Amino acid sequence: MTSRGPLNQVTHSSFDPAFVRAILLDIEGTTTPIAFVHEVLFPFARSHVTDYLVTHAGTAETDADIAGLLQEHAVDVTHQLEPPPPLIDGPRHERIESIVAYVEWLIDRDRKSTALKSLQGKIWRQGYADQSLKAPIFADVPPALARWRAALLKTSIFSSGSVLAQQLLFAHTEAGDLTHLIESYFDTATGPKTATDSYKDIALALRQSEPEVLFISDAVAELNAASVAGMQTLLCVRPGNSFQIAGPHQVIRSFDEVLDLPL
Repeated sequence: MTSRGPLNQVTHSSFDPAFVRAILLDIEGTTTPIAFVHEVLFPFARSHVTDYLVTHAGTAETDADIAGLLQEHAVDVTHQLEPPPPLIDGPRHERIESIVAYVEWLIDRDRKSTALKSLQGKIWRQGYADQSLKAPIFADVPPALARWRAALLKTSIFSSGSVLAQQLLFAHTEAGDLTHLIESYFDTATGPKTATDSYKDIALALRQSEPEVLFISDAVAELNAASVAGMQTLLCVRPGNSFQIAGPHQVIRSFDEVLDLPL
């Protein structure tokens, strides 16, 4: 879905922690260092994609990802973005090589591709299973998740990574399995993270009014979309994050500050 609300209508509104019934979290740069995503997860997927496709090509879930990639490739060609040429016919190894070339092209552009994210999640699943991967988490995150759970607040995740990738990350953190503290997961199948309607749909799925949902992210463009949708917002500033002008959004540097801010 695309946003129907103009983001230039974002205005500063008072943050009311007493009204919050659900907390929606970004991952990269909010709960987890950006470096883990860009310096560990992305290179891991890139280096293992060929082996994964050779081993799993022909399975229903992998074929679905490949079909999605081919659809996105056709759109990129239509938009004259010059992606690597696909090879539909030909020997199996050449077809796999053509898919790998397109996957690498998407990774290089940090494309928020649903098919790519789905494929990456499956590759990371094996890495978490054999303990090649373990997710770092900011130290204030686990106790905050526990506090919010005890306070009967719904905590959910909205990330450009697939739902599978999100669940795997929180199941294999350096602080242990945190999935029992998380209610729901949303990815780009819900909509783009900068689209107002995505946040309206999430509030509907959570059975909360938009002002009852607090969205915490390190990306101002995402916070703008959530704010236009009616959600409360906080800009999370973490070590390693790029500088952004907070605009109308209050700033936190730790989850210890959440729900303990002046009205």
